[in-house]
Amino acid sequence: MGNKTIINKIYHQLLQEYHPQGWWPVTSDDKSTAGKAEYHPADYSYPKTEKQKLEIIFGAILTQNTSWKNVEKAIFNLYQNNLINISNVLAIERSKLAELIKSSGYNNQKAERLKIVCKFLLEKPLLELDKISTEKLRDILLSIKGIGPETADSILLYAFNRPVFVIDTYTKRIFSRIGLCSKDVKYDELQQLFMDNLMEDYKMFQEYHALIVEHAKRCCTAKGSEYNCTLIHNKL
Repeated sequence: MGNKTIINKIYHQLLQEYHPQGWWPVTSDDKSTAGKAEYHPADYSYPKTEKQKLEIIFGAILTQNTSWKNVEKAIFNLYQNNLINISNVLAIERSKLAELIKSSGYNNQKAERLKIVCKFLLEKPLLELDKISTEKLRDILLSIKGIGPETADSILLYAFNRPVFVIDTYTKRIFSRIGLCSKDVKYDELQQLFMDNLMEDYKMFQEYHALIVEHAKRCCTAKGSEYNCTLIHNKL
């Protein structure tokens, strides 16, 4: 089988196994959810508001080098303190902001990055960014301190619904173990493999990325046997 067949087959079998994941989880102003980020399986209309878009951007920064479980606590604290808000983040003392996002790790650094991105968004509003081409917008995001390729692409895919495939540790782990790339494959190289062999559809890209994460956490852990992992993926 060629790469296109394999990559598409893996997507459909992961989808059959785990079903739509509903990423990126976001909060709403519904009091019944109490500021908890909610998943929205098979509903690709999110983000529905500018506030949710901003929350995704914050989440993409906060999830650097940590698990989403830790980020959820930080997002909850930001929401409860009315800090899913550009002006309020800029106004609060960095030390206080850092304390609220402590669960995400590297909290002092991430507090600084949240302030940097808010300063940027104050000068270039989200509505203005929405009108910029994907390629140019990616370059702009990468020019912001603290935003690398994975964070930029997560923002593009989930906040702006742009068809850009996100590469993370899970993707490299799974696809190197089944022989589609090397362990030390470069970000852009692996990304291009997906972009060249999938239909350009942000909905599919969102779902595929989320399914990869789910599968890796269940069946392809970092400490797992590479041999056993290969056997698991040969079933795909």
